[in-house]
Amino acid sequence: MRVLILGQPDSFFNRQLYAEAVQRGHACDVVTLDQLRCRLSTGATSIRTLTEQDTPRMLIDYDVCLVRAMPPGSLEQVVWRMDLLWTLEHQGVRIINPPKAIECAIDKFLTLSRCAAAGLSVPETICCETSEEALVAFDELGRDVVAKPLFGAEGRGMIRVSDLETARRVFHAWEQIGAVLLIQKFLSEAREDLRVMIIGRQPLGAIRRNAVNDFRTNAAQEGIAHRYELNAAEAELARAACEATGVLFGGVDLMYDAEGILRILEVNACPGWKSFEKTTGIAVPQNLFAWLEA
Repeated sequence: MRVLILGQPDSFFNRQLYAEAVQRGHACDVVTLDQLRCRLSTGATSIRTLTEQDTPRMLIDYDVCLVRAMPPGSLEQVVWRMDLLWTLEHQGVRIINPPKAIECAIDKFLTLSRCAAAGLSVPETICCETSEEALVAFDELGRDVVAKPLFGAEGRGMIRVSDLETARRVFHAWEQIGAVLLIQKFLSEAREDLRVMIIGRQPLGAIRRNAVNDFRTNAAQEGIAHRYELNAAEAELARAACEATGVLFGGVDLMYDAEGILRILEVNACPGWKSFEKTTGIAVPQNLFAWLEA
């Protein structure tokens, strides 16, 4: 296969993917989306990039494109990059994950909406733009909520709010910077969740993550991971979440609420696996390329 990895060449994960591709005899290039020297045409296939050797190569010559990051940029730049991915997919390059799946998974509210529409269990969540509406949501959700950025990863920007005056200040501050307010009912004091790694919409394995310093369980927030054996219901909910969002390769976060009901927290379309691999001993790049080859 000829493989294109869209992400930072010095990323721990991208270095692993590149090494695995080369070891298996595949041609592989790693480049960030914002560094692609390319153009799109409505006429034919004039889409190309330049490799490290500065040799022109048509993007449509790749068999697989692994999207590992969406670089920050203006709204127009981000939309243009998604146009590029859609065009490549339309012209026969297999995009992992597909553009529509990336658009869905990067948006926490859209992810939960798609899952809820598919009949899957998600936390009570309200999304709005004004602090006034956010305070109404705060009351409706029992005055114990988690406020999250609409976009974001690794637990960054999340805050638990259970005090009215704090809620006023937080929601007003977010409104002032033009943020969308996503407010979710706080689920459980157990301070643990499950991260399920998915390849080909099938669970590869799972870890249980326990929070240490606050309610966030992410490894980036010093959460502690333990290997976890999924039961059938947990595995099916993670699989169904990926089907609802279109994600083929990703990480699904699940949590039991205070009543013991399993709920989907989010679906990550560009998952990391350092903690997962260290905890489970399961090599994600090897399994990913075995699936791609098959």
